[in-house]
Amino acid sequence: MIVLELSEAELIERELTIRNLRLSKEVLDTRRSAVRWLALSLGVINAGESRLGSLAVLDAMVYFQFLKKQDPTVKDMTEYIDRNWEPINEKTLRYHLLRMKKMGFLENQEGKFCFKHPAAGDRFDAYNWSSNVFDSFYKEVAGKVGDVVKDLRSKDALI
Repeated sequence: MIVLELSEAELIERELTIRNLRLSKEVLDTRRSAVRWLALSLGVINAGESRLGSLAVLDAMVYFQFLKKQDPTVKDMTEYIDRNWEPINEKTLRYHLLRMKKMGFLENQEGKFCFKHPAAGDRFDAYNWSSNVFDSFYKEVAGKVGDVVKDLRSKDALI
């Protein structure tokens, strides 16, 4: 029997970590704690991480997308982060934007960034955006899992 070795890393198209965290009163006490909770929930950071750059960039995107209802440039975000967090250099900012883009949260066009547009509805509505991001990812993965399980029914078990 020939066993095919798969390179699993090459098969991964995209990963999405979603954590169901308890939403306590303390989480909403300050903007920074709310942003940290959001970053943990979305898998932008892991528990115990203290990368303020990721938090600052996520905060800037939330501010511009859902409060100002506009797509920011790198300059807009730098000014916001410098004013509300601590100074960030452009290379670090672009690194975090690229990470969030690879995660499937962000898009960019003509020098402006935005959260990935939902398939339908208002892109400046946070509930609509989050529902669409998670639903589309879940449906894609669920479809592939269903295809593999269906295919397994026609294969002999190796017992």
